[in-house]
This record gives sequence, C-alpha cells and structure tokens, in this order.
Amino acid sequence: MSESATSEVRGMTAASAFAGMTSVAPVVFRAGCPDCRERFELTANALRLAIGASSRTTFYSFTCPQCGAAVRKPAGERIVELLTGGGVRTLRLHSTV
Repeated sequence: MSESATSEVRGMTAASAFAGMTSVAPVVFRAGCPDCRERFELTANALRLAIGASSRTTFYSFTCPQCGAAVRKPAGERIVELLTGGGVRTLRLHSTV
C-alpha cells in the first residue's frame, strides 16, 4: 500500500467509513399457531431454536402473538439453517450419556 493510501485509511473515521450505507431490514419468518390457526410474521428475537442430539430433540419455539399460546415445532436441517442464518438465538442441548 502506498504512503498516500495508508494516510487516507488512518484519517478515516468510523462514521465516514459507513456513510451512505442504508440500514438492513430485519429478517422476518412466517409462522402459524396450531391453537388459534392465526398466521403471522415473527422477527428473529421472537423465536428460539434448540438443537439436540436427534431430530426429536431439535425444535424451534415462540409465543403466538394472537392467543399467547406457547408453540413448539420440530426443526429439520433446512429450518435450522434458515433460523440460524436469520439471527435466531440458539441453544445447543447436550446429551447426558
């Protein structure tokens, strides 16, 4: 890197480095409640993902915004990939064996 380019980088502030960037829209996930049958969208903060040792112990959960029911649904590999990529908080369950 040339001396001129180096001095420009040193003089750059965080504000100027990110100037002009637009904010990113939050990721939303479509979900449905098995109790009230309502369909809605949830942000990553409204969901929890638990990854267990098997498909029976890997699931995601949320509270229905319509009726308040606690909902728990199985999560296959694709769902796990989508939820983790979308920023959903994840809990890894460890076996006791």
